[in-house]
Amino acid sequence: MTEQSAPRDLVRYAQAAEEVGFDLLVSSDHYSPWLTEQGHAPNAWVTLGAVAQATSRTELMTYVTCPSMRYHPAVVAQQAATLQLLSEGRFTLGLGAGENLNEHVVGEGWPSIAVRHEMLAEAIEIIRELHTGELVTWEGEYFRVDSARVWDVPDDGVPLGVAVSGPRSIERFAPLGDHLITTVPDADVVRDWSQRHPGPSRAIGQLPVCWDPDKDAAVQRAHEQFRWFAGGWDVNADLPTPAGFHAASQFVRPEDVAESIACGPDLDELAESARPFLDAGFTDVAIVQVGDENQDRFLAEAAGPLLERLRAL
Repeated sequence: MTEQSAPRDLVRYAQAAEEVGFDLLVSSDHYSPWLTEQGHAPNAWVTLGAVAQATSRTELMTYVTCPSMRYHPAVVAQQAATLQLLSEGRFTLGLGAGENLNEHVVGEGWPSIAVRHEMLAEAIEIIRELHTGELVTWEGEYFRVDSARVWDVPDDGVPLGVAVSGPRSIERFAPLGDHLITTVPDADVVRDWSQRHPGPSRAIGQLPVCWDPDKDAAVQRAHEQFRWFAGGWDVNADLPTPAGFHAASQFVRPEDVAESIACGPDLDELAESARPFLDAGFTDVAIVQVGDENQDRFLAEAAGPLLERLRAL
C-alpha cells in the first residue's frame, strides 16, 4: 500500500515478498492516504519501475490506476508499455473509475459514477489503440489524442484488469478488460463477469490482515490504519480528503474493524479469512499486511508460513 509506506521501504518489501515466495505484487495508485495516520503517498509508477528492477520473478500490477482524470489515457498507455518492457512481461495494468480522494487534486471536479464509467471505457479504448504501436488520433466524447504513438511497446501489449462492483459495471467492462478486479468476495460478480467475458479471465481480490504477536496491538493498528475500509466503496469513492475519511470513520470501533479484518498471531485464522474469496471463485488474492511499523518482522517471521497455509486451502 503506497498509503502506508515510504517508497524505498516499498521496494524493499517487494524484494522480501519475492524471496518469501509470493507470485504477484500489486500496488495502489494514490495521491493521498486514506487517513493522515497512514502518512504516505509516493508515486506508484516510479515505485513500480524500481520494483521491476529489484525483482525478477513476481508479477506486477496496479491495483488500481484511474486513467481518466489525474492521468490522461495516452500517458497511462506509455507508462504501462514502459513498465511491461522493464519487467520483461510481468506487468498487468489494473484500471478503475477512480476515487475522489486522488482525482480531485487536478481541479477538474468529480463526475457522477455513470460519467466516470463512460470515461473509463473510452480511456480503455485509447490505451488499446496506443498499445498497437500505431499512430493514433482520437476525437471522443471525453478525450482527444493528437497524432500520438507509443514508440516502445511490448509485442503482446499489456493485459488489462478492470475494477468492477456490480451488474452495470460488469456489463460495461467485461467485454473490454482481460481480468476482473474487485475487493468483495462476491461469487455473483465472478460468475456474471465470466458469462459476459469473451475468454478465460483471472479474478483478482484483495484481503487485509493484521499480523502481530500481540492480538490487542494488531487490533489497535488495524483500527488506526484501516478503519476507512468500513465505509465500503460507495462511500470511499466519493470522499475527497483524509479529513473526510476521519470524520466518516470516527465512530468505527476497534472491535468493528476486528470483525472484518483478521488480527493477531494466529496464522490459521489469518489464512482462513481468505476462504470467502476461494469459495467465490477468485484465482488471485492480494494480501495486505496493515501498517508499516512491523512489515519487516511480518515478512521475516509470518509471511512464509502464512503463504503455506493459504496455498494449502
